[in-house]
Amino acid sequence: MDKISGLPNINAQQLGIPSLEQLQPAGDQNHPPRILMLYGSLRERSFSRFLTHEAARILEHLGAEVKIFDPMELPMSGSVPEDHPKVLELRALSLWSEGQVWCSPERHGTVTAVMKNQIDWIPLEQGATRPSQGRTLAVMQVCGGSQSFNVVNTLRLLGRWMRMFTIPNQSSVPMAYKEFDDDGRMRPSGYYDRVVDVMEELFKMTLLMRGRSDYLTDRYSERNERQVKYISSLVEKI
Repeated sequence: MDKISGLPNINAQQLGIPSLEQLQPAGDQNHPPRILMLYGSLRERSFSRFLTHEAARILEHLGAEVKIFDPMELPMSGSVPEDHPKVLELRALSLWSEGQVWCSPERHGTVTAVMKNQIDWIPLEQGATRPSQGRTLAVMQVCGGSQSFNVVNTLRLLGRWMRMFTIPNQSSVPMAYKEFDDDGRMRPSGYYDRVVDVMEELFKMTLLMRGRSDYLTDRYSERNERQVKYISSLVEKI
């Protein structure tokens, strides 16, 4: 293993020097940004669903292709085989996406079971692919009372665990029952403007990341581990 002066623990063969040239986008960049949206309530009058659809309209206006997953009839994680139709639908959408939006009500100070269940069904690895890694993520929440950030903070933690690039901006809508009309459309307000900000930022960051996520998520530790396994396999054949 090649050594680096002053860094004896590093495998020089597996540690390249990042450059702007390596950040040139790869692959097809002509299609609209693909955004998957998840919401965390099954209620008939669901404010997280209303907010998700409002955000979807903004994204579509900006030029994104948007798909919203309906969590109705998605079984609890681990209760059915992974080939259940709703599980396959959710995983296929996650693989299809380049960015995602997660929106949940706050229940008992955190995300709902409906929201967490969807995330739990998305695996960190699926064969040779990673359905969430390298994708952008925007987080939103609706509150029944005063404004809280418990849910968006939890969603950020989950996004980091799923190896997603979570944008800095976020939306928290307090007393959501006041912010939507009878048709489920969000009324004009500073909260609505903030949703526009979040979707605009997500769209921009998705454009910035697409074609570059493979390079940005290529890790020294994983490259080094693959090399060690490869060398070990050669030794075993001797």
